[in-house]
Amino acid sequence: MNNKPLFSGGMTAVLSAQFLSAAADNALLFAAIGLIKAHGFPDYFESMLQEFFAGAFILLAPFVGPFADAYPKGRVMLLANALKLLGAGAMFMGLHPLLAYGIVGLGAAAYSPAKYGILRELVAPRHLVQANSLMEGSTIVAILLGALLGGWLADHSLQWALGAVAGLYALAALANLRIPKLPPAHPLASFNFLALGRDFWNALKQLYRHPDARFTLIGTSLFWGTGSTLRFMLVAWVPVALAIDDNQTAANLNGVVAIGIALGALLAARWVTLQTVNRALIAGVLLGVGVWVFASVTNVYLAAALLVLIGTCGGFYVVPLNALLQERGHETVGAGHAIAVQNFSEGAAMLTLVGAFTAARKAEVAVIPLAQGFGIAIIVLMSLLALARLTRWKSRTLESKEM
Repeated sequence: MNNKPLFSGGMTAVLSAQFLSAAADNALLFAAIGLIKAHGFPDYFESMLQEFFAGAFILLAPFVGPFADAYPKGRVMLLANALKLLGAGAMFMGLHPLLAYGIVGLGAAAYSPAKYGILRELVAPRHLVQANSLMEGSTIVAILLGALLGGWLADHSLQWALGAVAGLYALAALANLRIPKLPPAHPLASFNFLALGRDFWNALKQLYRHPDARFTLIGTSLFWGTGSTLRFMLVAWVPVALAIDDNQTAANLNGVVAIGIALGALLAARWVTLQTVNRALIAGVLLGVGVWVFASVTNVYLAAALLVLIGTCGGFYVVPLNALLQERGHETVGAGHAIAVQNFSEGAAMLTLVGAFTAARKAEVAVIPLAQGFGIAIIVLMSLLALARLTRWKSRTLESKEM
């Protein structure tokens, strides 16, 4: 029996490193948006930041999973943080914000399979939802503080903003060094890129053929595609709906969403297990409803309240799905491989949804109708996913009763 506790020195180190790295990621985003505004680039360049970031996840997806499984995951996280620091430094030195943020995306793509895959190695399966809740909670608090810091500093000094980001990445690297050097999950004899590409394709096919894994891959991809689009939608929405033209307000509202996600993650840890994951489905549909209602709001306090509710639905929805994917991935292709496939799927969803938003912005579609249409699209997609999941669950339940 696996008796690994939920709390340990290794778990604390992972959560600390993730907090610092995620805070830096989000502060850097608003610093990059500030640079785009300061240099007079077109408005749609702001959402193109996510395109360069997500593109890195797709580009490296076949390789980062095996890499995370082939080496101690704490050391993989350290290397990935160094790559993020390189991207932030390049932005500070004058590299185009899109290219520099793409370098940070490369680091994030390598970081993700390691940070989630290591949870399955540190805790027992019965603690996996709680471990994911702690991870998401730590990440969301970091998103909140990072967004607040990045937005505030970007309005005062872009150089100070970038310097603070570099300092956070350096602290995250120190925390990475405290993660225990666990044995590799799936050592590789050699890194043959063609072989790794075939291995990734096989893992992708295997996971998408597995009902639970397919459900979680599509579900988490919808969530992150929605979240990424909402983030840049807020940047465009604030000047139109609230008549406020700064970096800090949009950053603060993004932080408000993070508060809701943290609350939703805590509720999920209390009310959802791997056996009751279907409880999360209604939250996905309500996420779209919240975005649709939010689009027409013109009061900043009402907007903040709605964003807390949107975030709560998102946290309650995504945490159990992440835990289910890690468990099914560990049982089949390995947790690192599973998270790499998830990154590919989520990156594709981000590119698609943020790309559609960017195209609409470039075509000068009005922001409020665009946001309303986006909310309706999320309602439809989440409802279809929930219907497919519940139909299959009902069918399996009937089959088990007949046996």
